Order: sequence, then structure tokens, then C-alpha cells
Amino acid sequence: MFSWLKGGEVTKEPEVFNSVVDGLRKIYRHTIRPLEDTYKFHEFHSPPMEDPDFFAKPMILLIGQYSTGKTTFIRYLLEREFPGMRIGPEPTTDCFAAVMHGENEKVIPGNALVVDPSKQFRGLSRFGNAFLQRFCASEVNSSVLDHITIIDTPGILSGEKQRVARGYSFTGVIEWFAERVDRIVLLFDAHKLDISDEFRTAIKCLRGNDDKIRIVLNKADMIDAQQLMRVYGALMWSLGKVLGTPEVARVYIGSFWDQPLRYDDNRKLFEAEQRDLFQDIRKLPRNAALRKLNDLVKRARLAKVHALIISTLKKEMPTMFYKDSKKISLIENLESIYDRISADYGVSPGDFPPLAMMQEKLKKYDFSKFPSVKQKMIDEVDRVMGNEIPKLMSMVPHEEKLEGDQVVTGGAFSATDDAPFTQNKALGADEGGETDWVVFEKKEESYDSIFRSLKPKNGKLSGEQVKTEMTKSKLPNSVLARIWKLSDIDGDGYLDADEFAVAMYLIDFKLEGQDLPTVLPPSVVPPSKREGDAS
Repeated sequence: MFSWLKGGEVTKEPEVFNSVVDGLRKIYRHTIRPLEDTYKFHEFHSPPMEDPDFFAKPMILLIGQYSTGKTTFIRYLLEREFPGMRIGPEPTTDCFAAVMHGENEKVIPGNALVVDPSKQFRGLSRFGNAFLQRFCASEVNSSVLDHITIIDTPGILSGEKQRVARGYSFTGVIEWFAERVDRIVLLFDAHKLDISDEFRTAIKCLRGNDDKIRIVLNKADMIDAQQLMRVYGALMWSLGKVLGTPEVARVYIGSFWDQPLRYDDNRKLFEAEQRDLFQDIRKLPRNAALRKLNDLVKRARLAKVHALIISTLKKEMPTMFYKDSKKISLIENLESIYDRISADYGVSPGDFPPLAMMQEKLKKYDFSKFPSVKQKMIDEVDRVMGNEIPKLMSMVPHEEKLEGDQVVTGGAFSATDDAPFTQNKALGADEGGETDWVVFEKKEESYDSIFRSLKPKNGKLSGEQVKTEMTKSKLPNSVLARIWKLSDIDGDGYLDADEFAVAMYLIDFKLEGQDLPTVLPPSVVPPSKREGDAS
């Protein structure tokens, strides 16, 4: 009788989610976030998640020592420069830069960036003004950035001086990004394999995100095949020691810039490696929801374990006397508390936070003021993990069908099936216009004789015939692919004498250190192509 007065148990209605990401946001806000707030999770681990964290595009974090080619790698992907870009052999990038899509190209300072509610960087305000002065966003109108955001980082030097001079926690910022990005690319220079103390510390703070790590051995064209084999072996040995795992992440070997290859012997290897790396990056938008789900599950498990640790420490504290000595004893014996929690609650040892980190951070807290265990909150997290998360998992394939095949396109990722270089690498570029033909003299002097020596059929050369001649330039295949697409003005997959002359002209132009156009200037388009086909 009057059972409703006793607050009888109410069966919770199943949650309805509009999408996987919307479901993750609601689960975090209603279930995980309250647990984090209650047990001071954000003071020990990572700051609370905001709505933009769930809806943001996939991010790629580039980390490496100075002059390993991080900024050049971004330029290579975009096939263009971006605002604020500086490249040189000295440490030129002195800040964290988020390279994002924007209709109007501009640089947004860090302090303005972290107060923008539409951006996912609000949590970085915790690192203070010293960091925010070294943080910015570079907005670029590039199709590559329609689906991803790339994070460039300062080059890491050796020695204690740089760590002190930064004025903010470099590894703390790296750790913040590592929890939120979809890929972490570690770049190494084939000439400089030494791992500085700060770089070693930065790599170690990536633990727990091993599935996101990809390693690039850059500038590999600067050494011959025998040296490359030795360098690769040395890199694997060094990484094995730093990462502390029996198996090391995949290493991609290549030279990610648009200059001629110094040693052309390993061209096919570089082509295959770049193709694999680009394929991995291209699929990031398609797998973004799964990555967010995976990261939230990891966070929920850590939040639960953290709550159990804090409540256990509270329970162990005396009511009146000897609180200080008991606190010291509990910190020293924290490992045994881990073991007890693992046994009592069935928690996997791999879910516990690093012992040394917790011992250090616990020193500044009064354990008697910690909250006691709130079993209903922990049970609710278990319920969500057991019921709601599997529902979201089942929604992923359906969403993928609805959204279509979302992949990164444009820049170095563009490709056409009829170009002779696409079997090895990505390509991209456009067409042309009118006026006097600047190629004519060189065509008469040398290009025509090369064209005839390649034995054209019906006045045209196939892709394979042209490829043989074009690769003699030692330019990367991604650059040659752009030249092919610019030169094949009528788009028939063959080059006639005029189109071949344009290709040779563009190669010479590039070898002089100039940047290729995205569209052929009118003066480069052959007179025979200026009506009808050229646009």
C-alpha cells in the first residue's frame, strides 16, 4: 500500500539516439560526466568534454624533432601553402597550429580560438597564456580539409633549456591532443634518428593511444638502399625501447615533398608506402564515429576505476586522529589498493591509471574530504556500457550506408583512374586557356625529337610510354601525376605531340624550383587545344 511513497524502483525508458555521435554526447553528459565531477576526475586526468569534441572533424597530430618535415608534410598533402607556414632547416615552427578548412584564409590566435564555442579547443585554456600565445588556427580553403584537421607542432630540440623556456607543459598539451585525435603521426628524419629527452617523454605520454600511432621515416630519398636498410633497423630498435611494447607501430618510408628524389633506386618502395599511408588517412572520416565511441568507452572505464580509487581512499581514512600518517601510508601502498579493487570489483589491471602519476597527484589532497562510494552512479555507468553502447555500435553500419563513402579528397589524395601514375600514387590538378604559346621554341628544339623516339601510335603516346620518359626527371610520382593531368588537356588518356611538349615544359619548370599551377596558364595551352576542349 502507498508503495509510490517509498520511491519504488522505476524502470528507465530506453534512450533514443538520433545518431551515433549524438548518442555518445548524451551518454557522456547524463552518465559519465556526473561521475567525473563527483570524484574530481578532471583534476587527475583530462578536462571535461564539450559538444564540439563529439562533432569535430577527424584530426591528425604530427609530432617530431625539428627539421623532420612536419610542416612540409602538410604542404605536400594540401599541395599548397597555408597562412603562417614557415619552412627551413632550423626550428621554424614554434607553435601548435591547427590547419583547418575555412572559406577566408586567415590565422586565428590561440586566445580567440579557445573561447569559440564552435571549435573543439576550449579545453586547452587550462594550459595558460604562455601556451595560448604559441597556439593558433590556420584556416585554408582546401578540399583536403573538408573532412580532416591537421595539427602541426613545434619541433622538439634536445636539452633541458628548451623544456624550461617553453613556459607550459609541452607533454601535457600533447597528451590532451592525443586523447582527441584520430591519428598520431611520428616523423623521423633518415639523417637524424637520435631521440631527445623531450621527444622520448612526448612519445611515452602517448601510451594508451597506441592504436592511433603511425610512424613515418621521412627524407628517405637522401640515402641509398643499403644505408636505408640500416637506418630502418636502427629506428625499429630505438622505438622498441621508447614505446616499451614487443611490437612496434607500422613504419612508412618515403620522402614527402615535391622535389626530385636524390636516390631514385627506392622509387617503387616509396610509391607503395605512400599509397598505404594515404589510404589510411583517406578512411579517417569513415571511421570517425567508431573512434569516438572507442575513446568514450576508454574514458568511461577510467572514470569508473578513478571513482573506486577515490572512494576506497576515503573509506580507509580514520575519523579523527592520525590522518596525515594514514594518508602517507595509503599513497605508499597504493598498488595494494589497486589489487584489492581489482579483486573486489572485477576491474582489469589494465584499466588502472599509472601508479606513479596517481601517487604524485594524491599528495595535495585531503582524503577525508573525498566522496564515499556512490554505487548507483557506478551501476549506471555499467548499465550504459552493457546496454546503450552496444546499441550505438549496431547503428554504425547503417550510418555509414546513409552517409556514403566519406573519404579525404583533393590535394595529394586526388586521383583519376586513367592517369599512368595512379597505380602507384595519388594525383591532382586542372586544365587551360589561350594566347601565344610559350612552349613552341622548346618543342621545336628538343621535345619533338623525344616524342618521336618514344614511337607514338596514331600520333599519340600512351600513359606507360610517357611514364618511362617522365620518371627520368626523378620528380616524385605525385608531382608527375599532376603534370600528366595538366598535360592531358582533352582527357583521352593519351598525349599528342603538343600535349607531350606541355608535359616536358612543366617538368623543366618544376626542376627549376617553381611551383606547378593548379590550372594551365593560357600561354601554355597549345593553339590546337584552345577551342572546344580547353576550358
